[in-house]
Amino acid sequence: MSLESFPTLAYLAAGLLFILSLGGLSKQETASRGNRYGIVGMGIAVFAVFVAIDQSDKLDLSKAAPLLGATIVIGFAIGAVLAARVAMTAMPQLVAILHSFVGLAAVFVGLSSYLDPAVPVEASGSHTVHLIEIWLGVAIGAITFTGSVIAWAKLRGSMSGSPLLLPGRHLLNLVVLLSIVGLAIPFIQDTNTLHAASAGHASADLLLGSEPFTYLLIMTLLASLLGIHLVMAIGGADMPVVVSMLNSYSGWAAASAGFMLSNDLLIITGALVGSSGAILSYIMCKAMNRSIWNVIFGGFGTEGGKPASGGGGTLEGQVLETNAQDVAQWALEAKEIMIVPGYGMAVARAQHLVNDFTKILREAGANVRYAIHPVAGRLPGHMNVLLAEAGVPYDIVLEMEEINGDCPSTDLVLVIGANDIVNPGAETDESSPIYGMPVIQVWNSKKVVVFKRGMGVGYAGVANPLFFNDNTQMLFGDASDTVQKIVSALRES
Repeated sequence: MSLESFPTLAYLAAGLLFILSLGGLSKQETASRGNRYGIVGMGIAVFAVFVAIDQSDKLDLSKAAPLLGATIVIGFAIGAVLAARVAMTAMPQLVAILHSFVGLAAVFVGLSSYLDPAVPVEASGSHTVHLIEIWLGVAIGAITFTGSVIAWAKLRGSMSGSPLLLPGRHLLNLVVLLSIVGLAIPFIQDTNTLHAASAGHASADLLLGSEPFTYLLIMTLLASLLGIHLVMAIGGADMPVVVSMLNSYSGWAAASAGFMLSNDLLIITGALVGSSGAILSYIMCKAMNRSIWNVIFGGFGTEGGKPASGGGGTLEGQVLETNAQDVAQWALEAKEIMIVPGYGMAVARAQHLVNDFTKILREAGANVRYAIHPVAGRLPGHMNVLLAEAGVPYDIVLEMEEINGDCPSTDLVLVIGANDIVNPGAETDESSPIYGMPVIQVWNSKKVVVFKRGMGVGYAGVANPLFFNDNTQMLFGDASDTVQKIVSALRES
């Protein structure tokens, strides 16, 4: 193998490892191996970049290596600190903000590629294609950047999870989108004219003060506003799908940067991330009985976003309250037990105690299983990761469609920190913003215990009539404390 062909072969090897990584991450049992494939692939890719720079006629490795090396070390240090310090409850917003970095990078790559075009302009067709790549890359990157920042703010709680539904919002989105497409025409024509007048190579100073660059900046602003509006119009119940969709956007932004830089690995990696994110979003939407267009455009074609009847926690009825000792006794008497975890369990960091509870009851002969809703938590697979971290056996963690039919034969259901995913209003209240979303039908079981801090609404801002059912008992308090009391009572019995 010649040294000249090493970068290409290394990119191919890295691409294959990234494919294996995605395949590994699709299952809990192989997720750790998938992570290792991704790490090795990225290491190979970074090394190949240094080799490619060394072979380049335009770059001096002795000058570029210190800057790149310092950048890699700083990025590695920041990533290591974040991975070590960020709690699982903050992982969704971390993922969202990381997506924003990819989008911002695509914008910067596009702007710099325009001011210093990498594609020779003697062939006007090639240059036009390059300008289209820049335009698309900046547009996708800007939408990804601002949309991810809004998603981060919503997930972090800095912004309300309620959808912002402006009058005529779909027409507004269409006008902005058409403006983005329309501005591309004078941008390409005027840029080609500038290069033709400069014997094929317009200087960066000339391009910086030109009308085409102004068009590019205006388009960047419009795309940024579109990203903000698209995510602002999406309600809290759909945020896990939004995170997955933004992951797809970041992949296409990376792919567009690869086209601008003529980097095959960026194109391959971006396409992998973009397509896998889009497929995951589609699967989640199917599981939620949602149209993917409905989610992307915030209730397109529906009256979505109307407050549910009784929304805001104003439902009336009698709440039955229980205590840890009674729950422990019911658990000992039950043969079939179902646990439905939610974001509240993650906040309380109660997953390890819940696993202790599971071990005790399984040893006592009870059949304990977990029911996982596709959008439980704030991130796709959020609950699965938490339970795997706590050591819960994979074979007792079941998806909603696998276990929902067993609710009528279940003696006891423990809803720990979940709300919207067990809301019967999703099936009965047509005015609810979550109407039509499949939920775990815990109300069909013999007894339900809901672990909550109070009677507040869920992330979607919808009141839950489950709390007032005759077979529902409320166990108020921090989930970690209440589960600890239950575990202690079980050990003493």
